[in-house]
Amino acid sequence: MKTKTMASYGMLIALAFILSYIESIIPIPVPIPGIKIGLANLVVIIALFMMGPKQAFVLSMVRIVLVGFTFGSLSTMMFSLAGGILSWLLMVTARKWKGFSMTGVSILGGIGHNTGQILVAMWVVNNSILIYYLPFLLISGLVTGAAIGMTGAAITTNIKKTDFMKG
Repeated sequence: MKTKTMASYGMLIALAFILSYIESIIPIPVPIPGIKIGLANLVVIIALFMMGPKQAFVLSMVRIVLVGFTFGSLSTMMFSLAGGILSWLLMVTARKWKGFSMTGVSILGGIGHNTGQILVAMWVVNNSILIYYLPFLLISGLVTGAAIGMTGAAITTNIKKTDFMKG
């Protein structure tokens, strides 16, 4: 791996980690567990569009594991991994279709992340009643996914003017 690519990975993982920490200290005034802004996903969506699916996957998984060990527990890491993998699969699929903007891809990612987490939660606690959270989580994924996608598109436009993320 080239030095520049390694340095880019390190900086992006650190940025995603910091954004996860910032998000963990921001109170979300809703009574539904699992709703988050998804700030770290900003790094993942930008990496997907500028570096590629493999790089975005590595960033996402490394960030989830680091944050899980630092700020969470094994169960929160398991929920996040399920959400992160489903989110990545949906985003990569949508990205290949070329009909989706970064915002559309990000919305699918937000919805996928929340769906993956609720499915694993239902499996872990062996209670299908948790499915009633899904509509609220889907709305949350749509809203936060749109905000992250629009922000990512604006940042990507500016990054393209540099060669920072070119391997």
